[in-house]
Amino acid sequence: MPQPILQLEGIEKSFPGVKALDGVNLSVTPGRVMALVGENGAGKSTLMKVLTGIYTRDAGRLVYQGEEVSFPGPRHSQEAGIGIIHQELNLLPELTIAENIFLGREKTSRFGRILWGEMYAEADRLLAKLGVRHNSKTRLGTLGIGEQQMVEIAKALSFESKVIIMDEPTDALTDTETEALFAVIDELKASGHGIVYISHRLKEIFQICDEVTVLRDGKFIGERPVSELDEETLIEMMVGRRLDEQYPRVDVEPTTTSLKVKNLHARGVHGATFSVHQGEILGVAGLMGSGRTELMRAIFGADPMEKGDVRLFGAPLDLKSPKDAIDAGIAYISEDRKADGLILGLCVKKNMTLAALSAFSTPSGRLRHTPERQAVDEFIGHFNIKTPSRSQTIGNLSGGNQQKVSIAKGLMTRPRVLILDEPTRGVDVGAKKEIYQLINTFKQEGMSIILVSSEMPEVLGMSDRIIVMHEGRVTGEFMAEDANQEKLMACAVGKTETEAL
Repeated sequence: MPQPILQLEGIEKSFPGVKALDGVNLSVTPGRVMALVGENGAGKSTLMKVLTGIYTRDAGRLVYQGEEVSFPGPRHSQEAGIGIIHQELNLLPELTIAENIFLGREKTSRFGRILWGEMYAEADRLLAKLGVRHNSKTRLGTLGIGEQQMVEIAKALSFESKVIIMDEPTDALTDTETEALFAVIDELKASGHGIVYISHRLKEIFQICDEVTVLRDGKFIGERPVSELDEETLIEMMVGRRLDEQYPRVDVEPTTTSLKVKNLHARGVHGATFSVHQGEILGVAGLMGSGRTELMRAIFGADPMEKGDVRLFGAPLDLKSPKDAIDAGIAYISEDRKADGLILGLCVKKNMTLAALSAFSTPSGRLRHTPERQAVDEFIGHFNIKTPSRSQTIGNLSGGNQQKVSIAKGLMTRPRVLILDEPTRGVDVGAKKEIYQLINTFKQEGMSIILVSSEMPEVLGMSDRIIVMHEGRVTGEFMAEDANQEKLMACAVGKTETEAL
């Protein structure tokens, strides 16, 4: 095996009240993919920020191409040949794809004039390599979130980096886009690039990675060849305990129909009809762009409904805004926590109680701080949210812990119907189990839950009943015991329920 191109040895990093990294090691070899795994808050993002110069390490060594180095900032690490594909998109929607890829380093003539032809041609080549069927002159904001993620990947590839860090790169990608990315990873390996692959999707680790480094609570647990591990052993290394059942569904006898939607039309939705009962989890499956999120946003009043009938416990609803939905007893947890779910500059407490302030207010409108703090602390404990305090700015938390706060924010309103849109995206296996158990608790209390997910095993494992969408229409409905991935996929690509059987 060739010598490592990059080594991090004994890395330590502390913040006020918490030691984020305590003696962490990482080794990256040319032509190999090193997985970096651990629960949310394990230190993965902090380690990458130390590597790329965003944070200064307190102790330890960083050896790159045989020399000990320190990068003053991310631009220096980038220019040295270390590229990173961030979990959160870092793009400008009003610019074209090519302008985003080459922002700040546009191709110019010796007189400073931008060489648009060369720039667009190079951007088109990168897009074709990734299987993106868009012209690089297309405005980025017209693309879906998955396609924008592919542009982020193209941007990192444009640097011709020797080491490429991929932080949850498939989180927003379709299966087709994921396959295209894996093909690119194979090409990068063949050409001698070293890759750090961060993902909570263990199936991907075993599919494309060669070695795996495990962190837990800021500590280095070990580095192992993927070929020597199975999923159960890897999970135990990550969480420090065995997870007996990945999808702990509980049986509850559904009772009254709570939410009934009939012939709903909205942007991207064409005549959707379904219902959900108290004490039931209704799974919503479908490929990206199938209209799942658009349907949920229309029900929640976030997007206008063109026509249709929505009833809650038999009473018709006329929802003009999310506030109307919250007042009626419907909570929606968005798939995009950064844009719709949280205010990253506010603290954990303010984010968590923002939609439920009336519950902590006196009749005169004065906020009752003690019960507010108590409620927040209870959710922090129940969700095992890793934060130094409720006053921590939420933008400083890991993505998975931000997601937990986003879910807690919806539950703070004590809804009768809870809509969860990709609730475990970017969440580690241990935290997923905690979220599933909380979902089960509310299910047993009679709450109606709609679970929208791109992960078919999650839909199959947690749902009592499943509907499938394709191009804005409901194409199938199955009881959980009658469903399988083949049936769901058949309906997801446009076949009817009868054709899928």
